[in-house]
Parts: sequence; C-alpha cells; structure tokens
Amino acid sequence: MNDWSGRRLHFIGIGGAGMSGLALVCARLGASVTGSDRSDSSYMERLREAGLEPSVGHDSANLPEGAEVVVSTAIGEDNPELALARERVAEPIHRGALLAELCAEKRLIAIAGTHGKTTTTAMAVWALRAIGADPAFFVGGEVPGLGPDGGTANAGWGDGEWVVAEADESDASFLRLRPEVAVVTNVEMDHHTRWGSLAELHEAFRSFIGPARALVVPADEEMGWLGQRSEELRFDATTPGPPDLRLAVPGQHNRRNARAALAAIELAGLDVAGAAGALHGFAGVQRRLQLKGCRGAVHIYDDYAHHPTEVRAALSALRELDPSHLIAAFQPHLYSRTKALATEFGAALALADEIVVLDVYPAREEPVGELAGVSGLQVAQAAAERAGGRPVWWLPQPEAARRAIADILDRDQRSGSVLVTIGAGDVFKLGEALAIEPAQAGEAAV
Repeated sequence: MNDWSGRRLHFIGIGGAGMSGLALVCARLGASVTGSDRSDSSYMERLREAGLEPSVGHDSANLPEGAEVVVSTAIGEDNPELALARERVAEPIHRGALLAELCAEKRLIAIAGTHGKTTTTAMAVWALRAIGADPAFFVGGEVPGLGPDGGTANAGWGDGEWVVAEADESDASFLRLRPEVAVVTNVEMDHHTRWGSLAELHEAFRSFIGPARALVVPADEEMGWLGQRSEELRFDATTPGPPDLRLAVPGQHNRRNARAALAAIELAGLDVAGAAGALHGFAGVQRRLQLKGCRGAVHIYDDYAHHPTEVRAALSALRELDPSHLIAAFQPHLYSRTKALATEFGAALALADEIVVLDVYPAREEPVGELAGVSGLQVAQAAAERAGGRPVWWLPQPEAARRAIADILDRDQRSGSVLVTIGAGDVFKLGEALAIEPAQAGEAAV
C-alpha cells in the first residue's frame, strides 16, 4: 500500500460525481485535499461532512502552493486554477489516472458499458458488503445505504482485498484501468464528440478488457467482436441464478444489471448465493427511477436516462407498475447527442401516454457550427410522429414546462398516475418543484 499522507491534491471540479469520490478516498487515505467547483451540490455537502472545505467558484487563489492538480475532461483550459498550475509547470493529473492509481492498490473489478454501469457497480458493492468482503468502491452516482451509518455515498475505502470501480468510456479514461475482472454491460454509440465510429469504440473496449483474466458480457447481444477470456460468464435478464435473487427495483434492465453484478462476484471467487440474497435490500441509485414525491394522487419519479435505450428502459420499468397514466418530461442532454439520436429519442418517448419535451441541456457544448439549429424541437417532432395522436408538448423553458405540467397533473388525479422527469441535466428540479408531498423516508426507489 502506497503512503498517501505526503500527497497534497487540489481537485478542480471537486463537486462532480467522480471527482468528489476520488477526493473523499484520497482524504481517507491521508492525503491533504482541497478543491473547488462552480456551484454547490449534494456532493459538495458530503465533502463538508467529511471535514473538507471545497470552494464554490473557481479562482486562482484557491490553488495551494505545491499541490498536485486533478482535473476532469469537463475542465476548460481557461480555468484560472488550471492556468496557474500550468504557470507553475505542474502538469495536471487526469481523474482517470488518479482512479487507476487508487485501483492499483487492490484487486479490481471494473464495470464498463454504455448503459447500466452505475447501477451494476452499486449492486456489486452492495452485495459484496453484505457478504463481508468490505470492498473499496467508486460509483458514478449517489447510493443510499453505502455511506456511514446507512447514509448515501458514491465512494469508499473498505479493508477488503477488492475494489469495484465504474469505468467511464466517455473520455476514454477507462483505458487507464487494469481490471482483474472486467464487466461490459453493453456497447452503443453515445459520446459522439469523442468516438468517431462504432468500430473505434469497439477497439477501445477490446483494449479495456485486455489486462483482465476474467470477463462478464451479455448473453443476449452479439459480442464476438470483444474477444474471449478463459474465464468468462454471460448474463441476461432471464439467466437462471440463485433462487434467492429478488429485486426491489423493477425493470428488465435492472434484472440484467443484477445478473452482471453477480457474475462478477462469482468470477472473483466469492459467495454468489449470499450476494444474490442481499440484493433484495438494494433500493437503487439516486436519479435512477428515484421516487421524488407526490402531487395528490400522482407519483413523481426522476431518471438520469440520456440515451434512447435508457429512456426506453426507464419507461418500460415504470410500465411494470401498471400506471393509469404515464407522463414523461424529457430534457435532451448535449446538442451532439440530440442531433444524432433525435428520431430514436422520439420513438422511445412514445412509450408514455403524454410527452413533454424541454430544450437541450447543453453542458459543455454550444449550438454553433455543425450543431447550429439543433434543439429539443426535433425530439418533440419525432415523438409526435410516433405517439399515435397522444399529446406531445414542446415546452422549451423550464418554468413554462412547470406551469403546464402542474395544470396537467392537477386535472389528472387518477389513482396510479405517474410523472417521470428524464435527462442528465437539471430536469430533476422540475419534478422537485411539482412534488407537494415528499417521498417517505426509507421508501424504495420504485
């Protein structure tokens, strides 16, 4: 085990899901940790609870002398803290490199894939804890029950021999990891500005699994291009498994996620039957079909889905609850993704009874050049073409959407009606504003 007590690390963008987890673990291992982010968040609050003091807002004055600077792909070259670090001739550390350094301290289960990797990682960690394996972990979302005293956490450093890490292909940082057990949940084009073609993405996944001795892949997809390992398990939603496997979270995609997590545990040589029994207590990951509250008889959920496959999976899972009326409020994420997949988004949203489409959450992108003219309107038009006459609303501004949806919900008080806000941006705030009664403490995600 390396000595981290002599390290001084400054995280630019410390409030992100991945960066905050790295910061917490580095501090737990004895490093001196500082950082900043442009705005406050629940992740920032968790850092404060751990005794750290992240700064809100970026300023060169935030950067301590002699600190190693950690950045993610989201940090622009014009960031004042990054600019000062470069003036000091201090080459920044990419978050992926730091994650790889931490994961090299233990035996690594790395979970990659276009969809499902956050939930699959969280399920694996939950189950491993339940059987006493006490893993270290890095999850790209907030998981109730994994924190101190049963609170929420996205990272931790257990005393066991294993570390479970979500492996991110969006910026190719997963290629820095050297897993002993590699999981690939599925592979589709999602990050169109990073990967020029599906063939290029396939090659990256082949490189990701290269160091692994054991591999977990889906049985119900053609994955021959990925290659094989002598130790390999295939999973799908219907794979026969331990009889104790019962899930509190619905949806075929979650059944697939659970099978993948258990396959990884089996290949690690651990108690897969005990792990399966523990997953009944897994209540989900925040922003993955999370129950936010109610407005009268209408239950309001939120989901992070930002790809057509994920939107379809979320709406299909909610259909398992047999809602009397299912309303989907969708906020596209990134102009590049919206341009590439507007038709597919419309087809997926047509699983709802009523559809509201907001404008694009741009994140790091601008609607210029080849992205000029792209908006959520293309998604709304595609949804209307597939909705068979069911209502489709184009409400680009959040406040206008809030007022219109409030009117819809207040008129529609049938028992069992459901509203779900969908997207990786800030659409969750819409559901929070519409909910009058909060979700009850201890209530399952779905």
